[in-house]
Amino acid sequence: MNWTSTDTWIVVVGMLCAVACALPGCFLVLRKMSMMGDAISHAVLPGVAIAFIITGTKASVPMFIGAAAAGVLTAVFTQWISKLGNVDRGAAMGIVFTTLFAIGLILIRRAADHVDLHPDCVLYGSIEFTPLDMVSLGSLSIPRAALVNGGALLTNLIIIVALFKEMKVCAFDPELADTLGYSPQLMHYLLMTMVAVTTVVAFESVGSIIVIAMLIVPPATALLLTHRMVTMLLIASVVAALSAVIGHISALIVPGWFGQTSSTSTSGMIAFAAGLLFTLAWLFSPSEGILANTFKRKFNPALSADAPEPSGNRA
Repeated sequence: MNWTSTDTWIVVVGMLCAVACALPGCFLVLRKMSMMGDAISHAVLPGVAIAFIITGTKASVPMFIGAAAAGVLTAVFTQWISKLGNVDRGAAMGIVFTTLFAIGLILIRRAADHVDLHPDCVLYGSIEFTPLDMVSLGSLSIPRAALVNGGALLTNLIIIVALFKEMKVCAFDPELADTLGYSPQLMHYLLMTMVAVTTVVAFESVGSIIVIAMLIVPPATALLLTHRMVTMLLIASVVAALSAVIGHISALIVPGWFGQTSSTSTSGMIAFAAGLLFTLAWLFSPSEGILANTFKRKFNPALSADAPEPSGNRA
């Protein structure tokens, strides 16, 4: 394996993107809204198409605004259908994102001669090519994707630090939050906006697979290892960053184990690495792991297979 500066930048972009997704993903997992990231990542397509039709250009700013607006509308429509139509939230997500995705496909078809939408870019992104698009920052040359994803990470971090108490209470007990004078609805739409913007920012670099994986898998892994909110955010961030590092290294060396001379998709391996880390936590977590619970039941027969385990204080 010949490691170059290009590999370093690929890992940096992957880490920034993964951690930026993992932070709001923790609140999605706690609110049992994990698949909202999936819905938003599919529903941004009509926003991209409308932005192109209106402006006639594939410039980044119009595309970003259109995609972000579509992502926020996905969250708004899902909430409306769930509340006003008395429809299960999961079903509401499915209704909204499939409808918006279909509208996006129709609009893209209308502009098919002018829009280059390759399936591989949608699924896997183009993280391997991010070091080719460099911008100057003083005397440094930095990939544009690193600046964009770093900006999303910094923005998410500032919002979570500034509104940590409100977001935590709204995630665990919306009724208590309303009693304390916080606005659960405002916190909900703020979180959905964070998810939408982060999804759109990360989409170009890593595609929909990594966005969905990083929103869900690192937070779910952290939840197996801790019942504390701050610790969960830290562990999720570490798992996300490790997934990027392990994923890119694996993309370079694993194909050689099977006699192949070329590397495989870094984005796909990042998602696989995240799943592997989750599996390790699922098996070996001291409090929630399968092996730990098996040993507890073996040495304490009073704990039956059907008896619930103590949940702890998830705060």
